[in-house]
Formats: sequence, C-alpha cells, structure tokens
Amino acid sequence: MLHSCDVRVPDAVRDERLDRFLGAMLPSLSRERIKKAVRSGACLLDGRVCAVPSTRLAPGQRIELRLETAPDAPEPEAGALSLIRYDEHLAVFDKPAGLTVHPCPSCPAGTLVHRLLAHFPQLARLEGGRPGIVHRLDKDTSGLMVAALHEEVRLKLARSFARREVDKEYLALARGVPDPKSGDIQSPIGRHPRQKIRMAIVPEAQGGRPAHSSYRVLHADPAGRFSLVAVRIFTGRTHQIRVHMASIGHALWGDGLYGSAVRDDPAPRQMLHAHKLAFPHPVTGERLEFAGPPPPDFVSTAQGLARRMRLVIIVGAPGSGKSTLLRLLEKAGLPCFSADDAVRRLYAKGGDGRLCLHRRYGGRFTPEGGESVDRAALFAAMREDERLRREVQEMIHPLVGHELEEFRRRAESADAECAAAEIPLHLENGRRGEGGAFSAPLLVGVYCDDAARRTRLAAGRGWSEETQAALDSWQWPQAKKMQACDLVIDNGASPEHLERQVEELLTHVRALRRKEEEALAARLGALWA
Repeated sequence: MLHSCDVRVPDAVRDERLDRFLGAMLPSLSRERIKKAVRSGACLLDGRVCAVPSTRLAPGQRIELRLETAPDAPEPEAGALSLIRYDEHLAVFDKPAGLTVHPCPSCPAGTLVHRLLAHFPQLARLEGGRPGIVHRLDKDTSGLMVAALHEEVRLKLARSFARREVDKEYLALARGVPDPKSGDIQSPIGRHPRQKIRMAIVPEAQGGRPAHSSYRVLHADPAGRFSLVAVRIFTGRTHQIRVHMASIGHALWGDGLYGSAVRDDPAPRQMLHAHKLAFPHPVTGERLEFAGPPPPDFVSTAQGLARRMRLVIIVGAPGSGKSTLLRLLEKAGLPCFSADDAVRRLYAKGGDGRLCLHRRYGGRFTPEGGESVDRAALFAAMREDERLRREVQEMIHPLVGHELEEFRRRAESADAECAAAEIPLHLENGRRGEGGAFSAPLLVGVYCDDAARRTRLAAGRGWSEETQAALDSWQWPQAKKMQACDLVIDNGASPEHLERQVEELLTHVRALRRKEEEALAARLGALWA
C-alpha cells in the first residue's frame, strides 16, 4: 500500500515540526513510522532530501513524501468481533476458536489482526504486523483478549503483562481427574529437542524458561473420564497450559499435539478457553475484570464424554416372559446378554464354572467324560441342601458377573447407546444400582399373573409344581421384585401389547439420556455463570 503526500505548508503553520505536520496529513500512519520514513530519505523539502524529523517548517515550503507500507503490514478484513468493552485506549473481546491471532507465514490473511483493523482503523498507525497485540491465544483456544488501540497503551499493557499485574484464568476439559484436585505446576518449558512444533518440559540448564501454573478441579466425571479444570497461569510460555497439564498425565481433550490420539475423542479442538481476564486500565488505573463463558462446544464435548451406554437389566419371576422381552429388544437392534446362556457356557466342557464345581465337589456333578455339568444332579442337590445351594451361587454368580462386565464393555466399544441383559437373580445378589463406568442401569421388571406363568412353565418347560416352588423360593416374591424396578412391563396381554411396551421402553431410555445431558449442562453452566 502506497502512502503519499505532496503539499505546501499553509501560512497559518509556523515553526511546526516536520513529523508532526506529516502525522496530521497522514493520520493512518504512526508518528514513529513517519520518523523512520523521514530518516530513510523518503521526504523532500523544497525538492531536497530532508532526513531530520524535527525540522521546523515555514509557510510556503513544499513537502513531498512517498512511503510504501511494509510488506508484512496487514490490511483490514471484514469479520465478526465479539467486543465486550472498548474505549479510545483499548478493546476487550472474546476470540473464537479456529481464528489465528496475527499473520504468520502459514496464515498471512484472515487473522484476528485483520478483523481488528477493520473495526479500529487507528490500529494501522502502529508499527509492524501485529498492531495492538500484547498477548496471544493459540488458534484453537477460545476466550478473552485485550488489544491496545494506540502505541502508548500498547507499551503500558506490555509492562503490565511483564510485571504480572494481569490475571488470567482458563477453563480446560482434561482427560481423567487430577489427584490431588488442586495444585501448582512449576516446570520450565522450552522447545522440544526433536519435534520443533512442540514445546516440552525442559530443564533451565538446557534452555527451558521458568513456567508456573495452578489448577483446581471444578467438576469430575463420576466415571473418571474427564474433568473441568480451572487453570491460572503466572507466566506466558507458548502452549503452557497444554504442556503442564500433559506433564501431570491429564492432557486436554482434543489436543492431538500433547495427548495421544483417542479413537472416540468427541472434542472438535483442544478444549481450552480463556475464561477470566483482569488488569489495571493503562490510562485510568481502574482495575478491570472480565469473565466470559466458553462456547457451546465445551458443553457438547463434556456431554459426549459423560455419555455412557445404558444397560437395561431384566428381572422377573420364573416364567414371567423375561426371555421373550430380551428377544424383542434384540430384534430392535440392542446388544443382548442372557445370564442363563452364560451359565450354560460356564458349565460346558472347559468352562470355568465346571472347573470350580469339579475342584470343590470332585466328580459328583462333573462325571468323568461328561461334556458338561450334570445340571439335573446339581439342581436336585441344591434343592435338598441350602448350604450347598448358597456355596454354588457364591462360586458361579461372580463368573456370570464377569461375563456381564465384558459384554457391557464390548457393547459400549461398539458405540451402542443401550444394551439389555436378562439377570434373574440381579436383585437377590444385592446389585440394584451399580453402574461402575457406565450409566446407572435401568431395572425393568416383567410381570405375569402367578397362575398364568405357572401354566406356561408346566406346558413349555415341563416343570412340576415342586420344581416351580423351589425356584420361586430362591427368589424374591414377584410383588417385591416389581416394587424395586424402575419400570414394569405387563406380559399378561397380547404379543402386540408387549411389542408396544418395548417401543415405550426405548423411548424412555432416550428421554433419560436427554435428561442427563441437560442436567450436566446446567451443572457446568452454573460453574461459569
């Protein structure tokens, strides 16, 4: 861009300095830039080079100046700017993620500086390719920044940063939950010795510069997958928070540079937001304090990280229709698990259940050459000996529980939103609300009138009244089971009625997920309100 001036000094102007006069003629240029131009010989006074900026002018003198803008001087570009406060001296704004702060070889245009020039043309008077910039945020970091609108304020703000009179606090979504929940990190940071695009913890003796951060956990995911952390920085090293958090084993979600790649990482960027900014006004001295909530991607990423597969656990009395419900849910596309099928696998030849029974009882229930456990003999013994029955259950139920956990992990790894498991003795084993690393299970009871289910057991399985009575005695009464459930499905009507209830069940599961996500958003929002 060419700046030129060819004027006569008016009669009213006497003894004015050359640089001041040119500054009034060319308001888009800073006085320092004009001084440099004059000293470089770009100014003619009455046809002769004048290289002294303080030269006093007389009426009628002719001044000629031709100045090419430095190649790195950015041009104004239209673009949104979320201003929080501005006056004649400075502007405070919220930088969006994805916006580079100032021009660089890899991003010569479309930066924050270009937008600032469009909103504040007076910045063009400042020298260099970073007019008004006194601090920076990484391209993919969002949040609060301050820019100086003239040179005097830029210098004063720079001094405030150097004297650590500026307080900065960031919000970060970190992997895992730091322990302890708060702490200081004072580890020097320098260029990575082998990967030049990275910073690293480098001893000061090897070129590292002192770096100090402090953190505190604001919210911890119950499953331990992520935490919302507030981080204050007392120094301004490149990538400081990202390097320091990674150094304690809690890299930021979405940060591919300092955290190992994760297949199911839901973060669209490194989850870091400059949340609070406080500093003394460089002219008035007033202490200014600002706080800005993070953009929506913070909440949506936290919701994605908190999301767990919902396990529907099906219970009910023998013959109530648990297996029928499980088949309908499998038909609807849900991964399904049956405790009865797991027991059959455990009792098969080579199964852990068969091995446990053989070690405890010898060949009593595992005859030589038998392919599996003699279940008829085992059932008869359990009916006759209460102590033996409890002993067998204490051996076999943990093995079934282990298979259930493996099933849940496989289902969640496959990104299933919901899975179903038929566990007849889930309540009797005292496992009502366990969720572990998963969402709390939804306990669904299948109810069927006692007379109807006994008729089914006699006709479908050939069970005698004595067998039915024995199995009923090992479980809670049907009424007590149903009272303990989150939902009860009535299997006393038509098959079509049962199918409609399955659709209602899946709708309920989806509503539970929405409710959980809304509750998390409200909890997080309250932290930065």
